[in-house]
Amino acid sequence: MNRVRLLVFNAALGVLDYRVPEGMTVEPGSVVVGPLGPRQVLGIVWEPERLTAQEVPEAKLRPLLEVLPVPPLPARLRRLIEWTADYYCAQLSSVARMALGSSAALRGGGTTTEYRLTGEEPARLTPQRAAALDALQGEQASIRELAELASVSEGVLRGMVGAGLLEPVTVDLDRPYPPARPDFDQPKLSEGQRKAADTFVDAVKARKFAPFLLDGVTGSGKTETYFEAVAEAIREGRQILVLLPEIALTENFLRRFEQRFGVSPVQWHSSLKASERRRAWRAIAFGDAQVVVGARSALFLPYPKLGLIVVDEAHEVSFKQDDGVRYNARDVAVIRAKFEQIPVILASATPALESMQLAEAGVYRKIELPDRFGGATLPQINILDLRHEPPERGRWLAPRLVDEMKERLARGEQSLLFLNRRGYAPLTLCRNCGYRFQCPNCTAWLVEHRFSQRLACHHCGHETPVPEACPDCGTADCLVACGPGVERIADEVAEILPEARTALVTSDTMNNPEAIAEFVAMAEGRAIDVIIGTQLVTKGYHFPELTLVGVVDADLGLEGGDLRAAERTYQQVAQVAGRAGRGEKPGEVLIQTRHPEASVIAALAAGDRDAFYAAETEARRDAGAPPFGRWAAIIVSSEDLSEAQSAARAIGGTAPDHPDMLVLGPAPAPLSLLRGRHRFRLLINARRSAELQRYLREWLDPLEFPRGVRVHIDIDPYSFV
Repeated sequence: MNRVRLLVFNAALGVLDYRVPEGMTVEPGSVVVGPLGPRQVLGIVWEPERLTAQEVPEAKLRPLLEVLPVPPLPARLRRLIEWTADYYCAQLSSVARMALGSSAALRGGGTTTEYRLTGEEPARLTPQRAAALDALQGEQASIRELAELASVSEGVLRGMVGAGLLEPVTVDLDRPYPPARPDFDQPKLSEGQRKAADTFVDAVKARKFAPFLLDGVTGSGKTETYFEAVAEAIREGRQILVLLPEIALTENFLRRFEQRFGVSPVQWHSSLKASERRRAWRAIAFGDAQVVVGARSALFLPYPKLGLIVVDEAHEVSFKQDDGVRYNARDVAVIRAKFEQIPVILASATPALESMQLAEAGVYRKIELPDRFGGATLPQINILDLRHEPPERGRWLAPRLVDEMKERLARGEQSLLFLNRRGYAPLTLCRNCGYRFQCPNCTAWLVEHRFSQRLACHHCGHETPVPEACPDCGTADCLVACGPGVERIADEVAEILPEARTALVTSDTMNNPEAIAEFVAMAEGRAIDVIIGTQLVTKGYHFPELTLVGVVDADLGLEGGDLRAAERTYQQVAQVAGRAGRGEKPGEVLIQTRHPEASVIAALAAGDRDAFYAAETEARRDAGAPPFGRWAAIIVSSEDLSEAQSAARAIGGTAPDHPDMLVLGPAPAPLSLLRGRHRFRLLINARRSAELQRYLREWLDPLEFPRGVRVHIDIDPYSFV
């Protein structure tokens, strides 16, 4: 091969041809470096027949500079990259970039220097050094990473090295991971679990594409069931990928994995240090990483001998990427399994309606676990109608819920309060003039965080201190918080149960694996009486003494025009309800609502999931919504309002008149200003059989827009803001 075609990671360049120098060996999938003017570019060698490019005469081809010392990306992965780019209308280079998750990993092995505390504590310390000593207990990382962890400058840490407070440690970048032992601690499974596990084990042995929907109630032991398939894949020398929707679930999963297999799996998520990320990528690419547990981006890593994919909590919205390449990891996992010819298990207590429909159609094989493990019973669910049992004035918890919490506290049992709203209050205003605090970058109210004494935007991250006076009218001591967030509920619990030990579980307070591990240990050790949390507490946790769950505002998820609102609300409330009564003691769930007649609330109260899914299925069928029709969104944005509006109108004005496709809009997006960019949206509803992606390309490709305009396509959107 004297001439090669490179996919380079610059969408403007796209595809470039190069000459292979004599003595250099390359093949499709090789990661190489080539010259581009005075610079160098990284690229992946691709089959020329699969990428169109302008032919360059042989004499003008420049030679490649280097083949990087990593295995070529497997052909199966390259086909997945092509499929993802085509289906989600994304740049091929943007998808391919996700396969090279660590630029440092593309070079050879070696060592690096990290730092850790020596244990020395001098008599006198500057405030910054004292803060660093507290923050870095048990940590080991580079100076830059430690500085981020401790929120101090690198200069402070270098001074601590000189003072003997930090010591250097030489770390082997490619040290192997300890092997997992498939027979380390084999569990005793129930008859239903054993039957399901045997089905999964047989599928691993068969080495064929086999998609499963593992539909088991909360506490039924789904994890132990698919662990048997993981064990079989380890025995056969294959690699396993387990996708989790959030880092918050990782700590609990790691403990269960280590109890079963004797070691921790290889992790892949955004909180990894650079050296950990590098080590993990190389172990995966060279086939040495047996079991990888990660967030959605782990799906595109270059596994050479993948034998099983598991998507845990497969219904979770977190699997849908909402920027960059807007893919759904749950769906792409099934496609990767198809290319790899391996089984894939989608596990959930509340499967997505699309997954249920595919199971009904026979595309997925449905495996059911209808009973909780060990004889535990599902909790009793009761509705608390706030129209008839309102909270006391100025409070948000109804008297009956408060009484039940007091009873649990007296019995030494735990309670959990769920409200999917971070901060203290969603809106702060001036009682004198009515001024509302709004984000300067987004059409969103600033959320008060009383613990940190900040007003924050949850969309762009803008923060400002809470002022002493209204910035509009100047009146002092006039600001009032409107509505509850979890911090406000925590304050209320402290007032009504002053002796209770509480834990606030949100992405603000549990923002790293260490904090989550500490929370889990305290909850399991009965050092917490009441847990107050957002969606982070709805799944994955097993606290045997937790016998009461209170849903503070079940109606919250039904607001805002989300087309999947009912399904999401059902899944969220059912998942958090599943935290109650997982041990020997029975559990109870109290759902506070002002709309007990709503179909989703009625289904939760009756424990009739099938009735809810049936009603939701018919509503989707009537509306031509997924899984019976298809949606796509076109999002137009610019820092200039008139520019964004003109571009959106140009798109709307050239919309194709096609019988298989209905175009709605353009209209200002619900978040019409986001991170300083004005936004307009178009929504496309198409028949299931429509060639939607082709229609969109033929429609949008000929259009030209000013440099400041961005046009994004979102296939199968989950967010409508």
